[in-house]
Amino acid sequence: MALNTGLRSVSRILASPVSPISRSVGRNFHSTGVKRMGGGHGHDEPYYLHAKHMYNLDRMKHQGLKMSLAVFTAFSIGVAVPVYAVIFQQKKTASA
Repeated sequence: MALNTGLRSVSRILASPVSPISRSVGRNFHSTGVKRMGGGHGHDEPYYLHAKHMYNLDRMKHQGLKMSLAVFTAFSIGVAVPVYAVIFQQKKTASA
């Protein structure tokens, strides 16, 4: 009896013109809306005020110290990594 009722309900669902099976398959693109950070044109002024002057290196405080430290750090990494790689490779070859 329960099996018969279940089969009838399944046949009704499949026979109906707007079945849930046909509704679940869709070939449409769907995406959520773009989240805006403010009400205006996609940006809030207080959060992006620094962007106008972000790359003014001539107005940087302690420019000489910061730039020389950055150049020294980059140069040191550029020298230390290959030297370490050569030493490491030579140790591997000597032990084998």
